[in-house]
Amino acid sequence: MESEANERRSSFLGFVAHEVRNPLSTALWTAELLARMSVSERGGPRGEKLSAMCLRSLVRVRQLVEDHFLCERLDVAGIPVRLEPFSLREVIGGVVDRRPPDAVPVEIEVDDSLAVEADRALLERALDSLLAAAAADGGPVRLSAVVEDNDVRISFRGPKVLQAPLDDPRKGSPSDTRGRALALPVARRVAQAIGGTLVASGDGYVLTLARGPAYTPPLEPPAHS
Repeated sequence: MESEANERRSSFLGFVAHEVRNPLSTALWTAELLARMSVSERGGPRGEKLSAMCLRSLVRVRQLVEDHFLCERLDVAGIPVRLEPFSLREVIGGVVDRRPPDAVPVEIEVDDSLAVEADRALLERALDSLLAAAAADGGPVRLSAVVEDNDVRISFRGPKVLQAPLDDPRKGSPSDTRGRALALPVARRVAQAIGGTLVASGDGYVLTLARGPAYTPPLEPPAHS
């Protein structure tokens, strides 16, 4: 059993190393080319193209590194989890607003009064990851939430969601040119850490969280004259 777990772990780390190595190699290659170019050439069309390629590769590496270390810290319970109630619509809106300008559109169907109980920072990471996973085919994403008993089911669906396994990827698993190959591993671990669940369902993914008490934003103190 232990040897099987070690094998899965080794294969996962091999996949992560491969995902990081490719864009990092591209970034180093383009940076070396830019360094050998004249100042005037670096400011020209070829220099701009290489600079944009280098930046995209570094952004991809940063995303992979951040996701990987979040997975590692969650695996060893190395992040304090603070559960508190807050407006789900407010958090979702903030995550969507922070996405890149070229990200696929997101249709949000969440009641403004709906509250969940979770760790806000971790939930933001899970929401962003699930939006990325649901948008893997490039189509728009529909995000909705419904209440069932004391739970809130948050669905992420697209016109043609290509479901990926929720298990950790291994050597030979499909790559992701956006740097989001670890999106589902992150979301799965966050769901577990905050007492929720994540499943692949139909044409998307469903994150289930505990429903929070009625949420009222804190009042700002009156201004002193």
